[in-house]
Amino acid sequence: MIDVILLNGGSSSGKTTLAIYLQDALPGSWLHFSIDDLIDALPQALLEDSEGISFGTDGLVTPGNAFRTLERVWMHGLAAMAKQGGKLIIDDVFLSGAEGQKRWQAALQGFNVLWVGVYCDVEVAKAREAKRIDRVAGMAAAQVDVVHEGVRYDVKVDTSNMPIEECVRLIKERCCS
Repeated sequence: MIDVILLNGGSSSGKTTLAIYLQDALPGSWLHFSIDDLIDALPQALLEDSEGISFGTDGLVTPGNAFRTLERVWMHGLAAMAKQGGKLIIDDVFLSGAEGQKRWQAALQGFNVLWVGVYCDVEVAKAREAKRIDRVAGMAAAQVDVVHEGVRYDVKVDTSNMPIEECVRLIKERCCS
């Protein structure tokens, strides 16, 4: 049985929407946490300092050392929740591709993790991004490919080509069959 479902995809690829649908479709109670939760929890100073996380006007996101330290704390905190029996759906953006997956693998060692690649056509992601006030223009395009580089998945879904119900069905099949 799966303990953690980890969704990885670029900005505006549909990870959060997918997580919400999964919560409704999966048996039991699943908690959903997003990389946005971590960013929202950061002190303002780390959003304005290169040691924190920088959001360039071109859409590039650059995490600094202080951010990486807090990210590790967050990851291990979520692992502690799973250790206590919490079923988790985590949505993240692996800005460093396979290195991001390695950080999660270290934090989630010993758990059954379902690795899900959330893909989306760049034009669809850009259109979604344009409707969001919490995104810098260009993030979707900058992240669409880099987040998947070298990452190994159990399931891949494409939210631009598949109805959300089909994405949920494929994940549920691997998670709870």
